[in-house]
Amino acid sequence: MPWCNLIWISSARPGRSSEITAARHDRITARLREAGLGALADLGFVGLDDQPDDDPVIITGRKTPREPPTHRCREGSEPADQPRTRRR
Repeated sequence: MPWCNLIWISSARPGRSSEITAARHDRITARLREAGLGALADLGFVGLDDQPDDDPVIITGRKTPREPPTHRCREGSEPADQPRTRRR
């Protein structure tokens, strides 16, 4: 197991606090930038970085835009699950 240095630990928070709210409260992006570090994060942290174009510190994936379905039912036809729903 590789050895690592702990760079940040925060105090306990109520369970209802989201991770991104806690990161904003503790100013994680500013602290990482001061230390010359960066972080990889999941999609729950999109929008956390305050300077994403100039000097990104938090790297996340990209959310896929929602698009309408590409298939449509023909007029007069019902979706396959419609008759089953009526029987219930």
